[in-house]
Amino acid sequence: MQTLYLDSVGSTQTHLKNLLKNTKLKLPFAVVANTQTDGVGSRDNSWTGMEGNLFLSFAVSLDELPKDLKLESASIYFSWLLKDVLTNLNSSLWLKWPNDFYLEGAKIGGMITNIVGDSMICGVGLNLINSPEGFKNLDIVINREKLLELYYKNIENKLSWKQVFSKYKLEFHRNQNFSTHSDNVKISLKNVELQNDGSIISNGERIYSLR
Repeated sequence: MQTLYLDSVGSTQTHLKNLLKNTKLKLPFAVVANTQTDGVGSRDNSWTGMEGNLFLSFAVSLDELPKDLKLESASIYFSWLLKDVLTNLNSSLWLKWPNDFYLEGAKIGGMITNIVGDSMICGVGLNLINSPEGFKNLDIVINREKLLELYYKNIENKLSWKQVFSKYKLEFHRNQNFSTHSDNVKISLKNVELQNDGSIISNGERIYSLR
């Protein structure tokens, strides 16, 4: 995956969207920054950018996505591909539905996805070595470029949604003590039912990640 490295940027995702709008990029294409001053998290929350962490946004063509992937669950799919890399390197992180990376009970990162034209844009923030108060950082030491190399390979393997989901659902029980938000309403994940398309059923209502 062709990658543009920047020293500092407001938001890798905003920068990538502007590139897509104003230039002809050959996809897949990624933007990585050493520091990020105006990062965007889920539900338009900010994501604090501390130097040394991972700030990544990449775009892939919708035509290149697995045919069985429901777009509303893309954040689960691409989060799991990164989680899989880190698990194979002996990290104990897990994926809280639908798009947050956790160590035990503390968040260490997350992913958001957006469709722009014929592209899927994924934005990743991960605390590799530094974390603000109330958060944690990754429990293993890994070079950022090596992590990106392994992650890109996982993306290029084009695993089906069925392959990814079969592994993801085995750890879904770890969500029971946590909650999520839908339309700014807090929802407990204790008694929800995970569906094969990545959505959950809570009190009879189907909820997709949409992030």
